[in-house]
Amino acid sequence: MHYRLKVIQIGNSLGVTLPKEALAQLNVEKGDTLTLTPSADGIRLTAFNDEQTRQIETARKIMKGRRHVLRELAK
Repeated sequence: MHYRLKVIQIGNSLGVTLPKEALAQLNVEKGDTLTLTPSADGIRLTAFNDEQTRQIETARKIMKGRRHVLRELAK
């Protein structure tokens, strides 16, 4: 799946319009939130998952607080 997207002016910002096929594949609709993440070959666009984001933030806090334990376990 490859789509050519044109960058357009939206107020004082720039944006792109996603084709309905891409929206269907992402399983999103008007008002939903997307996540844009850097990847090895460019960027990755995914549907925002609030539960997954909460879990990742919790894991980061735990890893930060238990850094010394994780270093020992990694040996």
